[in-house]
Amino acid sequence: MLKCLNTKLRFSLTEMKKVAHLQSFDQIKILADPRRMDILRLLMAAPATLTILARTMKKSPAWVQHHILALTAADLVEVGETRKTGKVLEKFYRSKADAFLLQEIIMPMGKKPSVIFSGSHDIALEGVADHLAKHVNILSLPVGSLDGLVNLRQGLCQISGSHLLDENGEYNTPFVKHLFPERNVEIITLAYRTQGLILAKGNPKGIKKISDLAQANVRFVNRNAGSGTRLWLDAELHKQKIPAEKILGYKNSVMTHSEAALMIEEGQADVSLGLQAAAHQHELDFIPLFEERYDLILPREQEKILNPLLDYIQTVDFRNSLNVLTGYSTAHSGEQIHI
Repeated sequence: MLKCLNTKLRFSLTEMKKVAHLQSFDQIKILADPRRMDILRLLMAAPATLTILARTMKKSPAWVQHHILALTAADLVEVGETRKTGKVLEKFYRSKADAFLLQEIIMPMGKKPSVIFSGSHDIALEGVADHLAKHVNILSLPVGSLDGLVNLRQGLCQISGSHLLDENGEYNTPFVKHLFPERNVEIITLAYRTQGLILAKGNPKGIKKISDLAQANVRFVNRNAGSGTRLWLDAELHKQKIPAEKILGYKNSVMTHSEAALMIEEGQADVSLGLQAAAHQHELDFIPLFEERYDLILPREQEKILNPLLDYIQTVDFRNSLNVLTGYSTAHSGEQIHI
């Protein structure tokens, strides 16, 4: 029975249809023509000859051939089969994938290089970007630690930031190993940060611990799914057997620590889980819960363009700027984590 199931599984996997990435402006430009897009979509559904396509689209074979040649040159279409009917050799064209995913980054053009940072929001990194503005343009796409690593894997950014804690108490390395098994990736510690409960000034609701989030009169603002902060909270709620649905505002999320602190400052929420530095900047109360390691992750091939950033985080100036932020420790800043 097991052998039979394995055979069926192998067969089904070989028959699965595939999605390909569009990764060049030439391909995107070709498909900007709706007529070529229509031809490609027809060939995704089934192989066809010029005659079949011409009949379906109510155009001449010569018209179809003109667009087929362009699609073939862009590596979107190929000849899948040839059949001889009488004296005529018919070519059956097919799409090179069963679907295409459009994924392209449009970067600014200028004298200084631009890089995209995607990952967990960090207040210190905002200061780094400002300091290096004359040398490199660092663009931020805060999506959370997990999605940032996924973006890095997919080539949607050049550097990511993460503070993911696994079940064995190890930060980031297990996740990087899992997502980048065959790529030469570097992990460098930016800083250790203190996280805890960010509270309204004077803590009018008397919140002292995580379990107090489930009180009926407490309004909570959460972080986005996939963020290291959200994952830590979910693990802690599970450990303490606190149902998420009992927390008023659990489904209300923001992308950054600063946004969460601002909501509390403006009276839209009573508490959030976030950085001590964010609470301090907004003059809010804070209860520390844990210290975490925040790392930068980058592929080795990006080192050259990121050298200004990598060099700066090794300097005394960087450490001095970090020491100004409440809840940050520079003891291990700039250290490389071995994978």
